[in-house]
Amino acid sequence: MEHLPHVSLEHAALSPNVTYIRWKVHGDWVAQLNYNDSMKAIISASSHESTALVIGCVIGATNIEQQMKEIKEHGKDLKARRWQASLGAPSSRAEGDQIVFRVHKGVKTFAVSKKNNLIVTGGMDRIIRMWNPYMPGRPTGMLRSHMAPVFYVYISEEDNKIFSISTDNMVKIWDIEDQSCLFTACSKNNGIKGEVSACHYISSTRSLCVAADALAVLHLRLSSPPDPNLAISHKEPVLCCKYNKVFRHVVSCSEGSVVKVWDFESGKHLFEFGSAHGGSAITCLTFDPSGRRLITGGRDGCLKIWNYNNGHCLHTLKREDKCEEICDCTYVEVNRNKYIIGVGWDRKINMFYDSTDNFYHLQRPQAHWLDDISHGHKEDILCIAQCPPTLLATSSYDGEIIVWNTISGHICHKFHTPVLTSSVYTKTEDASVTQVLFLKTRIVKHESATSSLISNGPQGYVHFWSLFSHVPLVASFTPSREKSLISSIAVTADDSYLYAADEDGYVHVHDIKEYALQDLEQEAPKYVNHWRAHIKSVLSLEVIDEDNILLTCSADRTVRLWSLAGEYIGTFGQVEPWDIFTPISWKHPMVPYEILIDPQSMPNHPVLGGESSGLQITDKDENTQDTANCNLRFSEVINEDMKEEINKRFPTQAPSRRLKHERSKLLNRLVSHGKPNTYHTINYYEIDSLPGNCKKPDLSILGTDIFNAHYQRVAKP
Repeated sequence: MEHLPHVSLEHAALSPNVTYIRWKVHGDWVAQLNYNDSMKAIISASSHESTALVIGCVIGATNIEQQMKEIKEHGKDLKARRWQASLGAPSSRAEGDQIVFRVHKGVKTFAVSKKNNLIVTGGMDRIIRMWNPYMPGRPTGMLRSHMAPVFYVYISEEDNKIFSISTDNMVKIWDIEDQSCLFTACSKNNGIKGEVSACHYISSTRSLCVAADALAVLHLRLSSPPDPNLAISHKEPVLCCKYNKVFRHVVSCSEGSVVKVWDFESGKHLFEFGSAHGGSAITCLTFDPSGRRLITGGRDGCLKIWNYNNGHCLHTLKREDKCEEICDCTYVEVNRNKYIIGVGWDRKINMFYDSTDNFYHLQRPQAHWLDDISHGHKEDILCIAQCPPTLLATSSYDGEIIVWNTISGHICHKFHTPVLTSSVYTKTEDASVTQVLFLKTRIVKHESATSSLISNGPQGYVHFWSLFSHVPLVASFTPSREKSLISSIAVTADDSYLYAADEDGYVHVHDIKEYALQDLEQEAPKYVNHWRAHIKSVLSLEVIDEDNILLTCSADRTVRLWSLAGEYIGTFGQVEPWDIFTPISWKHPMVPYEILIDPQSMPNHPVLGGESSGLQITDKDENTQDTANCNLRFSEVINEDMKEEINKRFPTQAPSRRLKHERSKLLNRLVSHGKPNTYHTINYYEIDSLPGNCKKPDLSILGTDIFNAHYQRVAKP
């Protein structure tokens, strides 16, 4: 076909150069067939109970009686033999040439492991059986847990595990030694929809490929044993957290759709409930004004109202059509009416009326604003912020910021975040603005040139915007020295200090009390402090002014409290409780263990910054000066070696964010030049040769002179 060589099976069977053997093995359809090279045998499975699994020879009959029978038949007419081969009339193997396994309701799938000397079968009776290939009488193990016929099994020799999939799209992982189920993923969790038609396990990437209505790839992630030095708040990345000032609780939500409630003053775990949004991650949360109800938004496109003290869902808020991911939500009051607003991938502002008289569990949004329909966002909305009584700000993936009037629904301002072409990050395509917030004390003054809106942006910048000026962008600066993207921002109640957290886990503090008030600012605000709070991106940041506390959560699965000066109070989920009013109970001056051991937490070496060597000469003595000069020259040699290797590893002028980890590893590696490291820093001194001017001591006071004493040797008996 299409100029490709091919040969028909019938022609091959009649060719004298081909050995053609055909056996009648099963009494029903062959479900699976496999050639095992280690056993030099064909393994086949069928739904026929008496011949459910058969291991048979490949090279023909090995039984003497069967061979004699074939020799007698060899003398028959060649035409008749060809007619028999063309019809495919099969013969039966001798009993000694095959091993037959009897299984109730037959075998639908099987897997073989030479390393473990194991065969695993699965079928209609929903039981996974483990067999010794040479002992067909009884299985060595039976694994029961599937609720539907087993469609696929695989033995992972590297991990010593068995993977199985049933027709209800349930995936299970079993331990071969313990014969126990380690993991179960139902169709809602693994995302497999439709009838499974084929499966394949890729051992190199530890991935299970499943073909159904769509092709699904499931990656096996082995969890490392828990480190006793690490304290975590959730088992999955924490996407949002918030402080409830009414009950003095901290509520955190994770990617695993788990909501946890913590005591703010002690850090103790109070309550939790899971599957809040099914299997979807919880992306945002807020409280109603009374603090008694929790509102969460998830990737399932729903907003839910909870009594978070008992985990009871009061209402579900969603659109009628296809629900897109909710990225942020807030609670507003307009003309004495209360609304819950959710924004996300549908690019619209969805307002849900909140009333205590509403007894319907499922609620639909109000009609969209006209400006939102005609002149709203063209890309996904990522963030929302409000400034009572009338202002609302939203930001989108394309860098557009829109300020709305909540009473009329009209657009007040539109800002477009700049992307600087002169930056080293010119190839970036991400112009998204993930967080905006109002400087509420400045909006009250209504000063034209005063910046009253802050947003993060691309290339690690923080932008200050003016709502009442002809030049809206008043100031821009990068808090992170590494120009890492700012993932979250927060300000104190009096708008005096800005807290900006980046994707590397650092928190940067700047004094903005007198910043960007009138004229355009060319410099960054006054630097106050910075520290590393997490080893991964900080996804939520909140200043608790009444207690001078900073609340942070991160993708590293932790929720932590800090003083506004950067003192480490503790991690929610740690064993030891704290007293928020007793600084002696805080973890300070300690830091989280994973931050302490992370290479990126190490300070930069002066060589990378182009600075001179850190060696300083303080001794004015000539000999010491010579020694110091020698050490300085040796240090320069080390620095030149490090520079040369760094230039090889990092050819670009500005270090890439992806290479910072390697850069830290290189700088903190001990450089060995074949001599002890301590030798390099020890000063040496010459020993002067002085003439001998010592006199013989007078020991007459002792009654004898040891220098003139004579000793006699006494013979031993």
